[in-house]
Amino acid sequence: MKASAVSLLAGLLFGAGLTVSGMADPMRVRAFLDLFGAWDPTLAFVMAGALMPMALAWRVQQRMPKPIACEAFDLPGTGLLDAKLILGAILFGIGWGIGGLCPGPALADLAIAPLEAGIFVVAMLAGMTAHRIITQ
Repeated sequence: MKASAVSLLAGLLFGAGLTVSGMADPMRVRAFLDLFGAWDPTLAFVMAGALMPMALAWRVQQRMPKPIACEAFDLPGTGLLDAKLILGAILFGIGWGIGGLCPGPALADLAIAPLEAGIFVVAMLAGMTAHRIITQ
């Protein structure tokens, strides 16, 4: 129960951050990606602003014997770049550029613009399903 409450709180905070920062606005994302047109650098400042709290979080995590709401940390390992990672990054970038959304903002936008975000979410779920079928 405690882990679920912490997860819910983290998700609400993340969604609020996406909305306040403008990252849930597909037009702002497209303007950020338009380097040779009407470029809007505000999302660069949002990303740069996220570096300091994340660096602090990593330092705090290194000093903690265990997480607050779980028995142990479950951190991903590091690995070399492989074809699957590169292809996934390319597909993510193409989807982000075309749709102006990535998974987090798309889910947040379901409450703001359900039709537009819904199309993206359906396509995202289809891609996730295709990945699961192909990689089995």
